[in-house]
Amino acid sequence: MSTTETVSVAAGTWDIDPVHSEVSFAARHMMVSKVRGRFTSFSGEIVTGERFLDSSVTASVDLASVTTNNDQRDEHIRSADFLDVATHPTMTYRSTGVHADGGDHVLEGELTLHGVTRSVPLQLELTGSGPDAYGGTRSGFSATATINRSDFGIDISLPLDGGGVVVSDKIQIQLDIQGVLRAG
Repeated sequence: MSTTETVSVAAGTWDIDPVHSEVSFAARHMMVSKVRGRFTSFSGEIVTGERFLDSSVTASVDLASVTTNNDQRDEHIRSADFLDVATHPTMTYRSTGVHADGGDHVLEGELTLHGVTRSVPLQLELTGSGPDAYGGTRSGFSATATINRSDFGIDISLPLDGGGVVVSDKIQIQLDIQGVLRAG
């Protein structure tokens, strides 16, 4: 979070505003381009401490809400080949700590996906904070990470005839979150 010198956030509990937030991903497709997608149903809370390093996050994503703007691909992603939403309907994240990394911050935490829990650090940025039009307070947070889907038991292999694979193992995650400070 390289902006801590210029942006501060009040201590308290913040609810993730799903209307003004995005949980998205990108995967290399056929070794030539990236396919991007997002989840439309998620929730969570951010608890900021008096010291930002004392903050925490919990979040849950409804995996059936995946969309890549292609119904056939979305159904395949929901299938047992990939997310297996019939068996594993949610993905969760629970932070375990925040630490400074030079001028940035890293949110350490555990991602549970496809029934497997792994440590996934998120590169974190506080993007802004201030009053909203309704008398409340909002803060923006961005975070990124790259995971290997095979680390979570999503290990379908779709090799291409000339070498490579149809879908990369590496998945880039991008979170753009707006939090609303709970009153009182």
